[in-house]
Amino acid sequence: MNLFRTKSIEHSLADAAEPGRTLKRSLNTWDLMIMGVAVAVGAGIFSVGAKAAASYAGPAVTISFVLAAVTCALAVMCYAEFATAIPVTGSAYVFTYATMGELLAWIIGWNLILELLMAASVIAKYWGVYLSNFLEAVHINIPSNFSVLGATVYWGPLVVVAAFTVVLVLGTKLSARINNVFTMIKIAIVLFVIVVGFFFVKAANFAPFVPNSVPAPASGSSWTTQPFLSFLTGATPAMYGFTGIISGAALVFFAFIGFDVVATSAEEVKNPAKTLPRGIFAGLGVVTVLYILVTLVVTGMVSYKDLAAQAEPSLATAFHLVGADWAVVIISLGSLIGLTTVIMVLLMGLARVSMAMSRDGMLPRALSRTSDKHGTPGRTQILCGAVVAVLAGFTPVEVLSEMINIGTLSAFVMVSVGILVLRHKRPDLKPSFRVPLGPVLPVVSALLCIYLMFNLATMTWVFFAVWVAAGLVFYFSYGHWNSRLRREEAAGPAAAVPAGLRG
Repeated sequence: MNLFRTKSIEHSLADAAEPGRTLKRSLNTWDLMIMGVAVAVGAGIFSVGAKAAASYAGPAVTISFVLAAVTCALAVMCYAEFATAIPVTGSAYVFTYATMGELLAWIIGWNLILELLMAASVIAKYWGVYLSNFLEAVHINIPSNFSVLGATVYWGPLVVVAAFTVVLVLGTKLSARINNVFTMIKIAIVLFVIVVGFFFVKAANFAPFVPNSVPAPASGSSWTTQPFLSFLTGATPAMYGFTGIISGAALVFFAFIGFDVVATSAEEVKNPAKTLPRGIFAGLGVVTVLYILVTLVVTGMVSYKDLAAQAEPSLATAFHLVGADWAVVIISLGSLIGLTTVIMVLLMGLARVSMAMSRDGMLPRALSRTSDKHGTPGRTQILCGAVVAVLAGFTPVEVLSEMINIGTLSAFVMVSVGILVLRHKRPDLKPSFRVPLGPVLPVVSALLCIYLMFNLATMTWVFFAVWVAAGLVFYFSYGHWNSRLRREEAAGPAAAVPAGLRG
């Protein structure tokens, strides 16, 4: 039982050319940049910085964002090198399969499904809530949910997921055009809010920039909510100071999770050698600047202590505290539009990862079929949309929101380590982009991601362990036995030649 068999790059490229299971190359640098901004700039831009400032870092939350952005940038460099060397769909799953073997590839693919499924479901759930909030702000009172046979149904997620599932089935280029329009609108709203907010900024609110560390408030379930590192070491959970900056970085890292999704589109990009690195890094740059500007506004408008006194601190809270209640309507609209594009990109990424795993037989092969007319994995996209709609519309999926971070960070770790393995195993490869400074930056990337993982809540690790265990059960009961690579090796050398390479 060879659990660490690897799939060659040539094999992956050949499988990507298999008739009936191919994707159209239609995306350019602009599309990729906007895709990164679309998935990273959602409602969180108006809330995550305020929450991190209030509960973790104070005004130094800006440093938290810089640390999270640097960590993401290092990981994204590794993604860019992999994606230019193996320009096929599947992202970290495909990269791990080519370097560290089938079992680890399955675990990473399983974790990517966790990340994308949870993210799409949680954000679709919040989209419905924000829609109701916006309608209420303009004096149209429609509740976000209703009761059917005793069950609570959130109608908003069902509508938005169904709409974008249809758009994604109809074509990647069409969805990119719609995404571009919505993203430009939400960037304009964010910039407007930033400019207006700076008129209320007072320098005194930035002092002290790094508040003194204090013990975190006691909680009846403190072991579940405290950072995993504190749980392991017995350290007293703390707020503010250096520890708060790191914990804040672990929280705001959520803002940057979308860039691994961009890498899943490698097979649909024109001239991936140049387009992928440019699009990914341009998007990361825009997102980082926007988040830092919003964070400076929210911590400059009101004291972090005033934010900490609120139940759900946000940018809207800051405007309310300075008497600018009119801004709440604009922020609600920005949040709604912001979440709209996030959902679409996450749905696309979920379908692409599932498609890549099904090509290899790790999931049912029927899921990798693509439409001759539209060039999209239609049946997979519909299945993914249906699962997301059920989770968002009928369950309290938001309680698992931190699972998104740990799934992303685990993939980042494997991709960072995978670069070292790839260079060792395939020194003949000359990808158009290489992570600079040899092995130093990939190692730093992996260590930073591991450190951020250990600063997530302990209960998140418990849920994560359960998810990985369920994935291993699925792999050993289905994936391993249906692996195309295992079957080809068992059949002999002749059968091991990929269909796309046979004369």
